[in-house]
Amino acid sequence: MRGFLDTFLETFSDLETFLHTYGYFAILLLTFLEGETIVILAGIAAAQDLMSPVLVALSGFAGSFLGDQLYYTIGRRYGQPLLDERPYLKPKIEWAFKLVRKYQDLYILSFRFIYGVRNVSPFVIAISGVTRWRFMFLNALSALIWAVIFTSGGYFFGHAMEHLLDGYYGVIMPFVGLASMIGILAMVYRQLKWRHTAHTAAPDDSSK
Repeated sequence: MRGFLDTFLETFSDLETFLHTYGYFAILLLTFLEGETIVILAGIAAAQDLMSPVLVALSGFAGSFLGDQLYYTIGRRYGQPLLDERPYLKPKIEWAFKLVRKYQDLYILSFRFIYGVRNVSPFVIAISGVTRWRFMFLNALSALIWAVIFTSGGYFFGHAMEHLLDGYYGVIMPFVGLASMIGILAMVYRQLKWRHTAHTAAPDDSSK
């Protein structure tokens, strides 16, 4: 048993190196795609001094902000032609258009906090005619608030776990850290698979 724990803790030491080397890039990548789970997990890792909470928040902010700016830019260029070519999409996102028209600023500030609407929202906002600078400012403010809230949530949860587990914390947290790394890799795979599936499922207009 002792040998197993020594081996596992050595693996966890490698995990610490992995998080310091690739962790912030993983946060940026996954928040660029979508997801607050990675920021919460990184906040927990920061509570263990495996990562910097400031850099976790900044990575989450950068990924979330840049991702939505890209989606918005694509929406301005291709959003309306896409809807014209695929009219079946309009009923599915009409609710988002209504919210943008009625609560423009509030919707931009809040859409990333609402599960399942982040990917479509920048496109809808762009098609609705919101100016680049207005969206950029509100998007940056929302991304900053979002990153601070979820990083802080993970960070304080990690410290609460340390207090509750007390003497068992040093033994249990390596398992939590390893589970976090597996979760990060699983989320990367899930996001890439989802995007590939959505792309291949789209109708091929070239055959018309």
